[in-house]
Amino acid sequence: MTLPITPESSAAVDAAIMSRRSLRAFSPAAVPRQTIEDILSVAARAPSGVNTQPWKVTVLTGAAKDSLSQKILAAHDANAAAGSTGADVGEYDYYPTEWVSPYLERRRKVGWDLYGLLGIAKTDKARMHAQHGRNYRFFDAPVGMIFTIDRLLRQGSWLDYGMFLQNIMVAARGRGLDTCPQAAFIGFHKVIADHLALPAGEMVVCGMSLGYADEAAVENRLVTEREPVASFARFSE
Repeated sequence: MTLPITPESSAAVDAAIMSRRSLRAFSPAAVPRQTIEDILSVAARAPSGVNTQPWKVTVLTGAAKDSLSQKILAAHDANAAAGSTGADVGEYDYYPTEWVSPYLERRRKVGWDLYGLLGIAKTDKARMHAQHGRNYRFFDAPVGMIFTIDRLLRQGSWLDYGMFLQNIMVAARGRGLDTCPQAAFIGFHKVIADHLALPAGEMVVCGMSLGYADEAAVENRLVTEREPVASFARFSE
């Protein structure tokens, strides 16, 4: 069934997209399971090549979420104490191996804008480590999600997966919830795979925090910039 599109519904969709931000502090208020299921059901309408629907989701709440967080944080701290980067090598490269302009400048800006709000100096490695570790507590959100994909699927399915993830974030905003998609989890794919007993044929794509914003948290004032359409679009007539 095709739902009718009205100016009001278009405005609501635009508002959900435009108000989506990656929050880094959440209220402990619980999210009903039915709401989570509704969001995932809507998100599953994402397109996928020949309807492969490559997404697999593990939803974590309560003790299950805390248990995984504790294991990852222990590994995060142990790696840092040993002088490593604090994470294992991921199973895929999310970021480029060499940063060039303009991506380098954008990356630096969002990092220092966040640390500036939090009052973390460039030389304060301990606070940087602690802030990065908040990823693995899902920024105190009541819901954490780990996304996985079958290893045999190729690049096209990963593109499809991105549309599914975006649908989750937009559907969450439409219900007054916020999210934070997190590539940070891929560095601890071994811990995650072991803890969740993932089949050998599955690999970790990313994690995501889901919940209600902590309105008092200073880090949630961060609003990242976007380039104007004229800077990235070419029109040929």
